[in-house]
Order: sequence, then C-alpha cells, then structure tokens
Amino acid sequence: MIPQMQTKTETNIKLPLAFILFGLVSFIAAQSLLWMNTAALSNGIFRMPDLWMAAHFLLLGWAVMVVMGAMYQLVPVAFLTPIWNERFGFIQFFITAVGVAGLSIALSLKPDAAIIAGSLTVLGILMFLFQIGMTLLKQEKANIMSWFVGGALVFFLLTILAGLFLTWNLAFGTLVYYDSLFKSHLIFGLTGWFTLLIFGFSYKMVPMFSLSHGFSMRWAKPAFISYVSGLILLILGVWSSAGWLLTFGWGFLWIGFTGYAVDMEEIVTKRIKKKLDQPFVFSLVSICFGWVIHTSALVMSMFHVKDVTIWSWMIYLYIMMWIIFSIMGYLYKIVPFLWWTHKYSGSVGKKDVPTLKEMIQEKWGTILFAAMTAGVLILAVTAMLEMPVSVFTAQGLLTIVSLLYAGSIFRVLTR
Repeated sequence: MIPQMQTKTETNIKLPLAFILFGLVSFIAAQSLLWMNTAALSNGIFRMPDLWMAAHFLLLGWAVMVVMGAMYQLVPVAFLTPIWNERFGFIQFFITAVGVAGLSIALSLKPDAAIIAGSLTVLGILMFLFQIGMTLLKQEKANIMSWFVGGALVFFLLTILAGLFLTWNLAFGTLVYYDSLFKSHLIFGLTGWFTLLIFGFSYKMVPMFSLSHGFSMRWAKPAFISYVSGLILLILGVWSSAGWLLTFGWGFLWIGFTGYAVDMEEIVTKRIKKKLDQPFVFSLVSICFGWVIHTSALVMSMFHVKDVTIWSWMIYLYIMMWIIFSIMGYLYKIVPFLWWTHKYSGSVGKKDVPTLKEMIQEKWGTILFAAMTAGVLILAVTAMLEMPVSVFTAQGLLTIVSLLYAGSIFRVLTR
C-alpha cells in the first residue's frame, strides 16, 4: 500500500486525538469529584481543595485540553496553513497532560506543592501558545477570525500567569491582593480565553455545519471590540473596587455577546441545510444560554447584587451552559468528521464507506444533551434552595451522562 500524502491543512490525527481523549477522561474525573462533594455545593462552599481539583480537571483537563486538540486540527483548516511543528506538539501534549493532572491532584492533596505541577502546566501552555503563534505568523492574510483567536491566546497567557501567581501564594503565602488576582484569573480564563475562542471558531464552524452562504458577519468586528473593552473595564473594576466600572464592563460584554449572537442567527437563517444535526443544535442553544447569563450578570451588576453565593452559581452556569455545552456540541461533530476523514476519505468511490451520520448515534446524543441540561439546571436551583438530596441526585445524573457522552465519543473511534 502507498501511504497517502498529507495536505498542508491536515494534522497527524494522533495529535488532536491525544488531547481530546485526555480531556474526556478529565471530564469524567471532574464530574465524579463534584458528585463526591455535593455537601459543599449544597452549602455554597466553592473555595475548598477538593473542589479546586474538580474545577481544574473540568477547566484545564477537559475544556483546555479539548480546545487545544481541536485547535491543532482546526487552525490549519481555518487559516490554510500547516501546524508549525507536529513533533513539538506531541512533546507539548505530554508536558501539559502531566502538569494538568499533577496540578489538579496537588490542589487537593498538597496545595503548597501545587507550584511544581503548576509550573509544568505553564510550560506546556507556553509551548502551545508558541506553536499556534508560529502557525498564525505563516498566515498570508489576517481576518476577523485571526483577531478573535489572537485575542483569546493573549487572555490565555494572562490566565496562566495569574494562576501561577496564585499557586505561588499557596506555596509561600507572600502574595497581596489575592482576591483581585483570583477574580482576574477567572475573568481572563472564562470570558477572555474561552469565550473569544468560541466566538472565533463559531464564525468558521457554524457556516460549515449549516451549509450557509451570503451572510454578512457585520457584527463580528464590533463584537470583538466591545467584548475586549468589557473585559478591560471588568478587570479595572475588580482592582479598583469601582462598581460603575464593573457595570460598564458587563454592559460592553453584553453588547459584544449580543452582536455575536445576531451574526450566528443570520448565518443559520441563510443556511442551505434544512435540518440541522441535533448535536450542532445543542451548540447553538448554548449561545442562547450564554446570552441569558450575560444579561442576568448585567442586571445583577446594575442593581449592585453582591451576594457571593449567587455570583458563584452564575459562574457555574456560565462554565457549564455556555463554555462546556459549546465544547460538547462541537466535539460531537468534530470527532466523527476527523475520524471519517482519516479513515474513509481515500476510499470514497472505491468501496462502501459509512456516512458521517452513521459514525455516531445522533438521537442518543440528543438524549444526553437534554439530560445534561436538566442536570445542570436542577443542580443550580436546588443548591441555592439548600436541598442536598436533590443536589446529590442531579450531580449523579451529570456524572452518568458524562460517562455515556465519553463512551459515545470513544465508540466513533471503533467505527
């Protein structure tokens, strides 16, 4: 057999899959850890070692690692330029995986030693940023997507630097302004890195998955400018404790998110594909959730709501119903496409090959996504109402769904 030559927009499939598979295992670990700590969730206690471990497995181990893997596959396709160095990518995966697993575990078992694994995690992420930066430099012409992805990478760097300072404080206890730095860490990571990245790749994937043409993307640039402006104002508000800066920050974030949502609506409206795939619909629904959460945060800021428990659950909903749901929906489409292209694209017309729809159980995915949505909402509501049995049940449902979701992704790789 003669091996197929890779085109310049193809990446060795083992590289993105390594990140994605690690992410799926971390997703299960995070949900399981949360299930074992529902008593703390019921009481609104979030800053405790076991929940730090769960949060970092969820955000670093699952969300960040999956996003990295997806970017190794999508960046060459979106920007028509090959990954700078694939071998470097495999080394970066190993270092980052060891660092993330070590950091998450250390935050629970020995927080003062987290600086060691945290430094390894930072090294792995810096290697990733260097890899993607070198790749984007080879792009012939920048576009609005370049701004979103570039902006996300800047905030990713700020996120890990803030996280490194926080782990330094756990080790040596010499850091001042801990609370402001902790809030900045959240803002940089959640609203900066994840949200800007989802914005950017949505402008590529939503038209691709819906077969849309003739859309304007007229809100893309204003959305980017407004959202970044909101992030800056939010950070200034956190460090100065100026309530009006926080309100204006959330206002600009709302404007930016609304502009992005309007563009997504136009793209979907101008689609050729009449019936959208259900997992993709889940990603679109997450945009609605994200808009509602941004609106709620703006209203709470306008009325000076300072209850820590309410804001903590808003952050939880932001993570799950906007960030995690977006990633879950897109991943349910990306993995089958990635595996089908790798295994069957060269056999089209030569022998019978499965269709993309046959690669994964779409109806089963719909059930999983509906169950995940119900679990998150029930958990948040019953936790705020201090109903521990319902919280335990809801988190148990989320843990089971995460296992089934991971199993459905693994199943694709056996097709």
